[in-house]
Amino acid sequence: MQPLVTDPALVASLRADLVSAAYDVDGVEDLLGPLAAAALHREQSLPARRAVAAAVGGKPPSDQDPLATLAGLFLVGAAVPRAALDRALPAAGTAGAERLGLVAAQGAGDDDEVRAVVDLRPYSSVDAGGDARWWLASDLGELATGGRLATDHVLGAGGASLTLAQVTVRNPTGRVLDLGTGCGIQALHAARHAQHVVATDISRRALSFAGFNVALNTDAGTSLDLRYGSMLEPVAGERFDLVVSNPPFVITPHAGAAGRAVADALGAYEYRDGGRAGDDLVRDLILGVGDVLAPGGTAQLLGNWEHRKGEPWTERVGAWLDEAGLDGWIIQREVLDPAEYAETWIRDGGTTIDREPDAWAAAYGAWLDDFESRDVEAVGFGLVTLRRPASGQATLRRLEEHTGSVRQPLGAHIARSLAGHDWLAARDDAALAAAHLVTAADVTEERYLTPGAADPNVVILRQGDGLGRGVQASSPLAALVGACDGELTVGQIVGALAALFDVAAADLAAELLPAVRGLVRDGFLAE
Repeated sequence: MQPLVTDPALVASLRADLVSAAYDVDGVEDLLGPLAAAALHREQSLPARRAVAAAVGGKPPSDQDPLATLAGLFLVGAAVPRAALDRALPAAGTAGAERLGLVAAQGAGDDDEVRAVVDLRPYSSVDAGGDARWWLASDLGELATGGRLATDHVLGAGGASLTLAQVTVRNPTGRVLDLGTGCGIQALHAARHAQHVVATDISRRALSFAGFNVALNTDAGTSLDLRYGSMLEPVAGERFDLVVSNPPFVITPHAGAAGRAVADALGAYEYRDGGRAGDDLVRDLILGVGDVLAPGGTAQLLGNWEHRKGEPWTERVGAWLDEAGLDGWIIQREVLDPAEYAETWIRDGGTTIDREPDAWAAAYGAWLDDFESRDVEAVGFGLVTLRRPASGQATLRRLEEHTGSVRQPLGAHIARSLAGHDWLAARDDAALAAAHLVTAADVTEERYLTPGAADPNVVILRQGDGLGRGVQASSPLAALVGACDGELTVGQIVGALAALFDVAAADLAAELLPAVRGLVRDGFLAE
């Protein structure tokens, strides 16, 4: 593929055409209808093709609906007449789309077919900074090509990309590094709150897509520095306030007979296969990212890690945090057994047991052999948040599992939790008792009673935002949270409760203050 062209005038014309055609998430869903839109999200194109054909309705090309033309061309891989695309893109035209590198036309006649050579689709998301609505160009996917992906395939915004965008802290900041930018989606999100963004990738093809997407969706003055290279090499010696990364974390066999079998069957995908044994790539990134973080700087990334027999994952991954010397908070969101993991990533590249049974079997067996060689019982996927302590001494080490639903975007909640940790780290129990705390608006209380009982057996404090945590609370703790409206100090509330429950104030404080710390850390209470 030739690099996409980012001629400012031509890109501006394309942007105007896409807006005029209502080629956005809402417009496409209205065109397709709920059934076809849902099927397309599941990578099933037939209902969408039918909806597009119905919208065209046998009209001559010069009268066809621009939105239907663009959806057919870019979303379901249909060929469209040149005259129809000229109507859909009145400013850029088919010739302009060709020059940009988006389509290929058979000829110059009105009825000559035009096909997309890239995927260009609307994108909509909400991060901690608010709504984001763009168009993203990437390589054509399996739905359009009908076969496995090329090893240099550049992905659009998948589930992992969306997750990272939503969990990232979006405070206004100076310099941001998007490590492994792919199509540039994280760089686009970062550009909304950063003064300068550096985006790196080992794929020049990906950098071309990233540059085009930034040009299409941002002002000409947006500061984006695209750099070619592996991992942290392109930014050695520099410092960033925020690092975001959806790295090639997939645990793919690389060594020995298993590695050769997978390479022969599937090849190595640049977007996911990091070229290192096991989960070494994620470990190395955790150990190395502190070198490019400014004091107080944060890194947020996705990763996989192995669960090995006889070694809890919290100990294994926790040792990485200890060696890195950074503040660390790791949330495990999903766990797959080795067979599920192999199936997921073989299928991810477009290899199916129906189309390529021999390649499927060879890769599957090699993956299982590779995991068995290291006594891997499962693989975890999760979110990694790291900080370079401004004081030089790490105070945060938190590893937990949360496989339930979360309230996205999570970035603001993570920012509040980090701020709560810092607030607590600066206060002993006396200072905590002197604080005026307020219960967060999303906190509710659940009470469970045995039929006929006057008092509840169990009280749960439930968080509606963020991770949706539930905390089982004693009656005094529930009463304290209910009384936190900012008027009284924590110590005054504890004293009143001690009198109410007829216990010594010092004993009750010893029971409640550690629990209050946990509630502040998790966002139930705030100053």
